[in-house]
Amino acid sequence: MSSELELRRGWVGEELAAEFPELGLVHVTVPARMGRSPAAVRERLKAMSDRFTGPKAVQVRQQPVPWAYRVFFRQVGVDPDHTRTPAEAAALERMRAGTFASQNLLDDAIVIATVETGVALLAYDAARMNGAIGLRLGVAGERLGGGGRNLRGGEIVVADEACAVAVLFGDTAEGRGVHPETEELLLAAVRVKGVPEVSLEEALWIAAETLAEAG
Repeated sequence: MSSELELRRGWVGEELAAEFPELGLVHVTVPARMGRSPAAVRERLKAMSDRFTGPKAVQVRQQPVPWAYRVFFRQVGVDPDHTRTPAEAAALERMRAGTFASQNLLDDAIVIATVETGVALLAYDAARMNGAIGLRLGVAGERLGGGGRNLRGGEIVVADEACAVAVLFGDTAEGRGVHPETEELLLAAVRVKGVPEVSLEEALWIAAETLAEAG
């Protein structure tokens, strides 16, 4: 399926690119598949849970890709022992719940892709984006989504050509995330230093393939 995905690269603001030259987004637009996961996806979660034992969960942070996100979190002032990287958050939830419990098809697809690759994935309503998306620094006083809370300025935001739509690894503007009426998803993989390009592509492929199982 990877050859069928039209992968795109998000833009990066000049100031942010100068500080983090390897930071970026790789994204794809796919049909939205909402609701409960089909049996095949739930079985995949169960099999993944059986493989993901306690020692493996503890070792997640030491793996190259999750470690790269830990380093990046610290570089931007986020404590990864308080705000967990996506791979570590999934591992801790597995240990807490005793399994990778099915939530819904989109969340399940993201969990499967993140656990398999370590890559951080984001999901938005593609129709609510105004032009190309990318990453930049927030401006003090600008409002998230154009009408939401004020940004303090200096945080890294996911933005389209009109406004900031989310704080990277933080909250998303109202109406920009995925909701029951979403028809197309914008799936984005976050690239940081130390995360191979092939891992980003694999994560998007896994998520898209999982979503397609409900088609």
